[in-house]
Amino acid sequence: MNHFQRRRGELCCEKVPLSELAAEVGTPAYVYSTATLLRHARVFRSALRGLDVLACFAVKAAPNLALLSLFAREGYGFDIVSGGELFRVLQAGGDPRKIVFSGVGKRQDEMEAALEAGIFQFNCESEE
Repeated sequence: MNHFQRRRGELCCEKVPLSELAAEVGTPAYVYSTATLLRHARVFRSALRGLDVLACFAVKAAPNLALLSLFAREGYGFDIVSGGELFRVLQAGGDPRKIVFSGVGKRQDEMEAALEAGIFQFNCESEE
């Protein structure tokens, strides 16, 4: 289900006219539908039912704290690539035991912060 629909010729997000949002916050603006995101997150999770997996949201895709908080409340894990992303996930209420730290070139302070937070896993792409 897509919660972006036209109502009386006007594009709306969950019944809220986007023109009203634009007038209130200005443009450009990113508008997300909580209902759409939740539905897709739940459909994805149900497709994985019975498998031993950790479904993670890639923080670099959208590091918005409201989005991260939404996925954290849904029980999702997070794929991060930096100490800044670790900080954002923790601020959003993400469970450190569901954080995977990926990528190369990590600083010592970033790795220490991740270890202190008690993250689930580092993905090491090379010995160096």
